[in-house]
Amino acid sequence: MTTSAATVLTVSSQVVWGHVGNCAIVPALQALGCEALALPTVLLAHHPGHGAPRGRVTPPEELAALADGLQSVGALGGVDAVLSGYLGLAQSAEVVAVAVERVRAIKPQALYLCDPVIGDDGRVYVREGVEEAIATRLLPLADIITPNHFELERLSGRPLATLDEAVAAARALIARGPGAVVVSSVRHPGLPSDRVATLAVTADQAWTVTTARLERVPRGSGDLLSALLMAHSLAGRTLPEALGLSAAAVFDVLLASVGQPEMVLVAQRQALTSARPLAVSAVD
Repeated sequence: MTTSAATVLTVSSQVVWGHVGNCAIVPALQALGCEALALPTVLLAHHPGHGAPRGRVTPPEELAALADGLQSVGALGGVDAVLSGYLGLAQSAEVVAVAVERVRAIKPQALYLCDPVIGDDGRVYVREGVEEAIATRLLPLADIITPNHFELERLSGRPLATLDEAVAAARALIARGPGAVVVSSVRHPGLPSDRVATLAVTADQAWTVTTARLERVPRGSGDLLSALLMAHSLAGRTLPEALGLSAAAVFDVLLASVGQPEMVLVAQRQALTSARPLAVSAVD
């Protein structure tokens, strides 16, 4: 658990019902001792997996006005890190980039974690231009990016059939700016069909952690993983330490959520701070 009240500016989706986007990120950050300032890129009744939701995309100028409001009262001066997730429109990427630049103008070492939400399971589900905006504007600014397997394929422009190919693709992204890439839902021939891996890669090292593959789990695990990685990084943990702790907590929450419409994040909140870290293996 973090020992200081680091403050994270989180820019992602928000729903009234459920635990995706900021509604997964904020409680996870708070459970680990971080303050969270949440800017909503969309505000919906629920995520689209439950059917067409009511609500709206936050206009980029409104999102920028909210960020300006934080700056006007000095709140950005207390921000230690920025986390971005789902973007409603491509133009929202510029709002995120400006926020990161403003925070770093005050605190040059401020951490930026970009969850490049593009799609999953072979399907892109963001609006036109969002993927390009993430790749060209946000990725170069990020310290850590957290794509899933499909998103890593999209960002690297190559299919990834093996673990070595995934590591190479992650390092191709690192060459464009980030210091680390953490990839969820990794599939490769060396992994049994009933297991799934999360891969963490830097320029010269890589690690994996595996868990059982769970079926019928609700959405939001990527948001939860990103928030936990952020909190553990702010607490000074190394990347493999943060990986083992974060993956363990996400698995515990998902295991308790099998068959549920949404993650049972409140009922399993203790898992966020007390999950036993999973074994992390170095990739040769």
